[in-house]
Amino acid sequence: MRLFAAVLPPPEAVAELAAEVDRLKRLPGAAALRWTGRPGWHYTLAFYGEVDDDVVPALSERLARAAHRTPPFVLAVAGGGQFGHGRALWAGADGDLDTLRLLADRAEAAARKAGLPMGEHRRYKAHLTVARSRDAVAAGPYVALLAEFAGRSWTVGELALVRSNLPASGVPGEQPRYEVVDRWGLGAAG
Repeated sequence: MRLFAAVLPPPEAVAELAAEVDRLKRLPGAAALRWTGRPGWHYTLAFYGEVDDDVVPALSERLARAAHRTPPFVLAVAGGGQFGHGRALWAGADGDLDTLRLLADRAEAAARKAGLPMGEHRRYKAHLTVARSRDAVAAGPYVALLAEFAGRSWTVGELALVRSNLPASGVPGEQPRYEVVDRWGLGAAG
């Protein structure tokens, strides 16, 4: 299974971001970008890649511990930017970013303890991808609008383990499908 740990924004936050993305889609050149769909919007905490089925129970047990040791915290979709000269446009986050980073570190540590190779540790950068491009694009207008965006805050109350099902049909524009495998309440007894 292709897995990652994530924070999933609630429907209200997704709706606010969708309205902003609709504005971005009206900008010149927007048709050249591949826009991600609402069902796929998430903040990846740790990407695990292909995980053998027999490793999932150990990973899940460690993620449950990470969630239980992390208190609920406030987050909002806010700001944004680009990676790779416009190859990816993303919405950022505001709120208790220290706790978000702590949860990301714990999700990565959970994988290492479960025996998954995680490569080199990098400082966590909260981002929610809204569009991609195979080629570099002039992202200035998109980044300017994203930078001004500030959604309402919500309390993050759970950590999710998500399976990514990559497109298999070859149909242009087909999106990956995401399926929550498990979820754990933050700060819950356990």
